Amino acid sequence: MFATTPLRIVAVSAGLSQPSSTRLLADRLAAATRERLAADQDRGVEVRVVEVRDLAVDIANHLVSGFPSAGLREAIDAVTEADGLIAVTPVFTASYSGLFKSFFDLIDHTALTGKPVVIAATGGTARHSLVLEHALRPLFAYLRAVTVPTSVYAASEDWGSSGDEYTEGLPSRIRRAGGELASAVLGRTVSGASRTLGLDDGEDAVVPFEQQLADLRLD
Repeated sequence: MFATTPLRIVAVSAGLSQPSSTRLLADRLAAATRERLAADQDRGVEVRVVEVRDLAVDIANHLVSGFPSAGLREAIDAVTEADGLIAVTPVFTASYSGLFKSFFDLIDHTALTGKPVVIAATGGTARHSLVLEHALRPLFAYLRAVTVPTSVYAASEDWGSSGDEYTEGLPSRIRRAGGELASAVLGRTVSGASRTLGLDDGEDAVVPFEQQLADLRLD
């Protein structure tokens, strides 16, 4: 039987302004992922963007009461049930925004286990690009997600730039990250994680995407 349920890609955007460069980056990453998925297989692809700014009050109420609103519960379910995740935050004080962190604080630390994620950030200067490695990647490692190799940082000067002979432009990095996310999604089961027998976890052991790539190279 052929799978007919669409693949679900969810982008979490923590931009505060409207319009927002953070939302624009999330949209472009989602479009690149959708394009690659559509080219590589026959299933439909659904894309949803979760605007964290619209959930700010609900997030604060949940943090103090322990009870999510219906809209916040729906957003959390969309993230945890997605086949692939895109997480984009503006940079504040050399790290992810507090609102971005507060949203992911509400997600159970095992709910993203094995899920492929593209991490991305926006900022006024390229000097903050290391936020991807010293803040975002460790956050999703703690959540047991699998971040794809390419992360995307967009400084103000990156928009409209095609790069040069030494540096990839923003469009190239977006296409590469979207392609990696699509490849990770297609290497997984419908439920979101490739499963195999493990010594500790029995039949529910998760095979990291990096290990899958290593196995392919060995073949």
